[in-house]
Amino acid sequence: MSKEVLTGAQAIIRSLELLGVDTIFGLPGGAILPTYDPLMDSKKIRHILVRHEQGAGHAAEGYASASGRLGVCLATSGPGATNLVTAIADAHMDSVPLLAITGQVGSHLIGTDAFQEADIVGITMPITKHSFLVTNANDIPEVIASAVLIATTGRPGPVLVDITKDAQNQKFDFVWPPKLDLPGYKPVTKPHGKQVQAAAQMIAAAKKPIFYVGGGIIRSGASKELLELAELVGAPLITTLMARGAFPDSHKQNLGMPGMHGTVPAVIGLQRSDLLITLGARFDDRVTGDVKSFAPEAKVVHVDIDPAEIGKIRHADVPIVGDLKEVIPELTAELKKIYATKKQDISEWWKTVNTMVEKYPLGHDEPEDGKLSPQAVIKRIGEISGPEAIYAAGVGQHQMWSAQFIKYERPNAWLNSGGAGTMGYAVPAAMGAKVAQPERLVWAIDGDGCFQMTNQELVTCAINNIPIKVAVINNSSLGMVRQWQTMFYNKRYSNTDLHTGSDSLMLPDFVKLAEAYGCLGIRVEKEEEIDAAIKLAIETNDRPVVIDFIVSRDAMVWPMVAAGVSNDEVMYARDAAPVWDGRE
Repeated sequence: MSKEVLTGAQAIIRSLELLGVDTIFGLPGGAILPTYDPLMDSKKIRHILVRHEQGAGHAAEGYASASGRLGVCLATSGPGATNLVTAIADAHMDSVPLLAITGQVGSHLIGTDAFQEADIVGITMPITKHSFLVTNANDIPEVIASAVLIATTGRPGPVLVDITKDAQNQKFDFVWPPKLDLPGYKPVTKPHGKQVQAAAQMIAAAKKPIFYVGGGIIRSGASKELLELAELVGAPLITTLMARGAFPDSHKQNLGMPGMHGTVPAVIGLQRSDLLITLGARFDDRVTGDVKSFAPEAKVVHVDIDPAEIGKIRHADVPIVGDLKEVIPELTAELKKIYATKKQDISEWWKTVNTMVEKYPLGHDEPEDGKLSPQAVIKRIGEISGPEAIYAAGVGQHQMWSAQFIKYERPNAWLNSGGAGTMGYAVPAAMGAKVAQPERLVWAIDGDGCFQMTNQELVTCAINNIPIKVAVINNSSLGMVRQWQTMFYNKRYSNTDLHTGSDSLMLPDFVKLAEAYGCLGIRVEKEEEIDAAIKLAIETNDRPVVIDFIVSRDAMVWPMVAAGVSNDEVMYARDAAPVWDGRE
């Protein structure tokens, strides 16, 4: 054990260094100022000064999601800490390993409504795996090490450590490594053998099985294991919004994304199946639609590292708690034993699925207003940039089109706010991803509404030489809300016009805004300009690039299952009848 006298603030930085942290996104203030002083001397940690704490949180998320490593953000007390809340909630919903460290007022002031005091531990308790309040410097090494362990093991997620100013200033004997005492935290990673055997028997007997793959595959790093299992079973497979890239889109078994804006084969494939092989997915409402009518004839094998997810929404006939990285190889081994003597013929099931694939290919209508097709723009970004790039999307129509029309061949290439649906995620997340993976091309695909929430982080990118590419899919409106107003509110467009791409106003001018932020700004209004702009952005690496694509505001995301209805009622296009009425 090493021992030396440090302040609490020095101990925070030293602990992070010893735990392998190399990047922190943050913004200083009074209550965290003691920690910023030793941070300046660190030779191992790069601090990136953001323009807003929400940007720090999303950047840490992007860093974590692109690399699989822990993301770290730092903020002061009060509004500094509360500005992190959205990103913490986002990380909680999407199982992102995140460590948020906040300063707090002096321990003697807690509860007095002191200047910039906020009970951030209480505020974040429902949206973290755990929240710590540290009032004694002696506790800092153990708490920081415990926080990192909790955030990165089991089901990953955010952990908050709130440290009072007096604890940061206090001197103590720093000892490393600390002894960790977490009696209530024992994540199960290895599955129960009998449950694995039962799952294998059920899979081998199924006539219409389908893999329902969620983001847990990516968080566990089990994509290779999934590929072997899927090819062994030979069943159709779908990847949720959070699992795009977990299984190659080019693979013949991949039916695409399910859910509200999923492909018809994926949506109806789930509905008609007799077995859901559910791996790291949580049966959320965007996938199931009306849960009572979801996959009515299907039994369920449900594998998840979080026991709270199993049986929460859909009964699991075979529940398996464990890490997919460990569960899948055992399941594969069991199936190989069974298949050595007999394997179920699922050729008829594939005929049904392939009929849907041929009848309902993913496509889009061309705009009638002469403006760009947003789907075509996004598709070309993916085709020109390729599968080795990273794509971070905001939330809304452009998010769905990015999930649909870019082909994902590897995990950690697709970053988005799936559970929380956070507008403003894309730019800071792309920034964090580029810091984590500097050799990769990184795109932020954003809407004009999302872009205006966090675009100040382009300054952070410009100053810190983080040359991300930003594609603003500018339809001059809050597009997804407008789509719902078109369909369900008689085209009463209440407060969804942003004027960002209109011929008369164009406020703000995104090209001028980009230039003011030290970026290259490009506007594209004609189809023949699309490829050249994308290639110029890719070639420009001395600064960030913003491309303002002026697209049609009438473009819609299809297919679509309206909220709360059965997936049987999936619509392939506007005014079209449901593609399947639930009968064979």
